[in-house]
Amino acid sequence: MYEKEIEKLQQIIDDSKSIVFFGGAGVSTESGIPDFRSADGLYHQEYKYSPEQIISHSFFLRYPEAFYEFYKEKMMCLTAKPNSAHLKLAEIEKSGKLKAVVTQNIDGLHQEAGSKKVYELHGSIHRNYCMKCRKFYDAEFVKSTEGIPLCDCGGIVKPDVVLYEEGLDQSVIERALMAISSADTLIIGGTSLVVYPAAGFVDYFHGRHLVVINKSETGRNVNAELVINAPIGEIMGRIKSVI
Repeated sequence: MYEKEIEKLQQIIDDSKSIVFFGGAGVSTESGIPDFRSADGLYHQEYKYSPEQIISHSFFLRYPEAFYEFYKEKMMCLTAKPNSAHLKLAEIEKSGKLKAVVTQNIDGLHQEAGSKKVYELHGSIHRNYCMKCRKFYDAEFVKSTEGIPLCDCGGIVKPDVVLYEEGLDQSVIERALMAISSADTLIIGGTSLVVYPAAGFVDYFHGRHLVVINKSETGRNVNAELVINAPIGEIMGRIKSVI
């Protein structure tokens, strides 16, 4: 299954000198991390508050204990391991062809797989800072702390993830857009392209090959040269080693 599409993808990768990968939640679902927007994802589960409310800036400030109860249980999957997609992308980067990974995910699995240049648009669960003194704390500290994680100074430790009502990091955006605009190939994977402003990043690509790999159809038509409606780990895992 997908033999022709994989053959075409292999040709595109072999032909490319500067690839950028732009990925979303679908890249991590094969590692057991739920996709917020899928039919069985977090957005369709029943809570007193909707996930959109809980993971918002104002909710965090007003109800930090309820925020952390949800965040630690549903968004911090520290046992997840990189899948075939993460590993193959790291391998392609090592070959010199892949110049950057631009991700909407906060799980750090690209780095765990070995990727070096990763632009995390929505931050990372692995970076946490005291709101008072800015002391750094790792994900294990936050996950293992009962209730609200507090700093030695008494301040609340806040995850370095972009909550609703917060803006994206401008320097990360600029570097991601620079990478996309200078690439000759853009591979979009595991994203429905419905979350803005990230979905609009595709408009900055002016290279030769545009590829979309996603289980379902994307929310917007990007006139891709190759579209593969399949799990990205399954597809990327069948790409031969790149020299």
